[in-house]
Amino acid sequence: MPPWSSQTPNVPASDLPLSWRLRAGMAALVIPPLIHVIPLHRLAVRLGHGRARPAAAPDDEQAAAWIDAVLRHLPWPWHHTCLKRSAVLYHLLRRAGVPVELQIGVRRTPGGPLAAHAWLVRDGVPYLETEPENITGFTPLARFPETPVT
Repeated sequence: MPPWSSQTPNVPASDLPLSWRLRAGMAALVIPPLIHVIPLHRLAVRLGHGRARPAAAPDDEQAAAWIDAVLRHLPWPWHHTCLKRSAVLYHLLRRAGVPVELQIGVRRTPGGPLAAHAWLVRDGVPYLETEPENITGFTPLARFPETPVT
């Protein structure tokens, strides 16, 4: 089922404001390809700034589920990764006035390769992670905005 249809898995689109779906859809189409061509530290600054629009913002968990569904249905360079998901949600939530941080970290699995992960943080804890326990052991390398959100 395409993400722009009237329903995505577990998230009825009719529950989300049309203006937000349009803005979120544009963010999901524009931001992921930019990750491949603009250095992340420059892109993150632009994603985190902008005029807040709290009136049109849906429930954060509904928004995250809808973005997940959209990104999972799109081909490369849009297809769902933790970095693309986090970047799109970071942009949308910051624009809605939600004080979140985008963090990127790495960890070495015992006897395995180096793993990287991107996630959102709110009030010092992982935010909107589908499996927050998977963040355990990651050493943050980058945080946006660079100064903690108050």
